[in-house]
Amino acid sequence: MTAGELGRVLVCVPTYNERDNLEILVGRLRAAVPDADVLVIDDGSPDGTGKIADALADDDPRVHVLHRTEKNGLGAAYIAAFDWGIDEGYDVMVEMDADGSHPPEQLPRLLHALGHADVVLGSRWVPGGRVENWPVSRHVISRAGNLYTRALLGAGVKDITGGFRAYRREVLEGIDYAHVASQGYCFQVDLAWRAVRGGYRVVEVPITFVERERGESKMSQDIVREALLRVTEWGVAHRREQLRAAVDRRRARRAG
Repeated sequence: MTAGELGRVLVCVPTYNERDNLEILVGRLRAAVPDADVLVIDDGSPDGTGKIADALADDDPRVHVLHRTEKNGLGAAYIAAFDWGIDEGYDVMVEMDADGSHPPEQLPRLLHALGHADVVLGSRWVPGGRVENWPVSRHVISRAGNLYTRALLGAGVKDITGGFRAYRREVLEGIDYAHVASQGYCFQVDLAWRAVRGGYRVVEVPITFVERERGESKMSQDIVREALLRVTEWGVAHRREQLRAAVDRRRARRAG
């Protein structure tokens, strides 16, 4: 299924100090999926990324820019983008990093999978998925984080922390995305977990994740720490719900 067959597709690209990557990424994206629109969400980048985005938008009516005055985190940027996309009547919203780690040439694969899904996650950890140029420490953090999350939440998703994904509009409207307070990895976990719990069809397709070549990574210990704490809280609450439901079923059988 192509972007045109899915309706209006908006690719949301949050940026902060990505002047060396943005023009290249948008060019590749427009070539890979000509029918999709691009929304750059710039958090007041001091390196001039916002001006580059404005220039791209001036030259291409399918490129749009949402300027934010300060760096409030990945989650807040995506929430603002989803608000804008829904207000503008888009049918599909895509999340994509600005640093080139999510190759735009793989986006048609995600969009095609939306033909039989509500949410499509680009996965590094399913057969066919892989990562290029990562140090061992990043492999360990990502794999361990996904294993821990899957064990606690029982979501059945192998790469729930990944940030290359596509949502149908009705999913975002149904999971109350505007009240997701998490950031970084945790924002991605939160959205996917809400979709799974909401009964939406969530599928994973293999992608190749490529470590950025230009600029600095936004990964930090605070992001990892937030994800660990929140997932633990959600996991404990989830297991309590399961235990309570099991007790209620047992009581119902005895009463019957």
